[in-house]
Amino acid sequence: MIMKSLLKFFRRPIAIPAALLLLLTVSASAQSPNNPPMTSSYLDNDKEQLYARFTDYKRNPNPEQQRYAYPIAKEYLRRWGGDKSAETREVLRWVTEYERLMRQDDLYAAYNAKDYGKTFSLGRPAVKADPEYFFGLAIMTEAGYDNAAAGNHNLDTETADYARQAIALLEAGKVSKSDPFKSMELARGFLNYALATIVKDEKPAEAAAAFHKAVKSADSPYHTDPAAYHHLGVAIYNGQLTPLAVEYNQKFGGKQSSGEQTEMLNRILHLAEQAIDAYARAVALSTKPEQQEARGKILSQLTGVYKAFHNNSDAGLNELIAGVLSKPMPE
Repeated sequence: MIMKSLLKFFRRPIAIPAALLLLLTVSASAQSPNNPPMTSSYLDNDKEQLYARFTDYKRNPNPEQQRYAYPIAKEYLRRWGGDKSAETREVLRWVTEYERLMRQDDLYAAYNAKDYGKTFSLGRPAVKADPEYFFGLAIMTEAGYDNAAAGNHNLDTETADYARQAIALLEAGKVSKSDPFKSMELARGFLNYALATIVKDEKPAEAAAAFHKAVKSADSPYHTDPAAYHHLGVAIYNGQLTPLAVEYNQKFGGKQSSGEQTEMLNRILHLAEQAIDAYARAVALSTKPEQQEARGKILSQLTGVYKAFHNNSDAGLNELIAGVLSKPMPE
């Protein structure tokens, strides 16, 4: 588990322009002032007129005028939301971003108050209405992770699902803003680490893949966190290597070699290499005085796995640990 102070490393305060702050606090039903000057004196239909009013209000430098863009945009989408024109796509993008900003402050307030249940209550309908609302998915993942770290697991299933959705958006290149994280790599690191931590007992194979992505995110703190590598090694060993070894023994124990047998054996040996590498990195990164007790336990585990795949010998283990951080992780 990472500490609260580490979570702060990920978070980036959202700087909302003053004009948007005014937008967020004014009711959409406020009485409209006199219309601003039209972009054209002779607009030939209601659609063009409404789009022109939206554009004029949106671009107006006066916040008192800008606030009226939202109700006009909503009316435009109500009437012509099914249109595929560039203008309709522009209005839809603007409304989506505006509504995301409106929700953001409430979600932050609930999360910062450690009211994780409320964070989910606010976030659930938001991401249901807007499945690509990365901020909502991410902050609920943070809330669920913190909730689990406090010993409460009532939100674990939802947290894992929201983490998966947020990761999928990142991997598909659909995230343009990393908020609430400082960067895309920090987002990638935390979301994968949170997912892996939540599912490691029930779905160790999925956890192994997520831990691997978390530690490979070079700009995240997990890249140099010995606990993260230890979790990765345990997840590979328990979730992938052990079940495959059991299957191998059931299928091929005492039988002549075959192509299928050789293929499965090679998979086992590769998983063993990955697990040993992860354990070795955890040992090599454990350099602080307060980490030495944990280092000793991890080294013991590493030694057992290493010897199991090296004819019951630990020859070469010290050299492996000494040089592991200078080599790429086995894929």
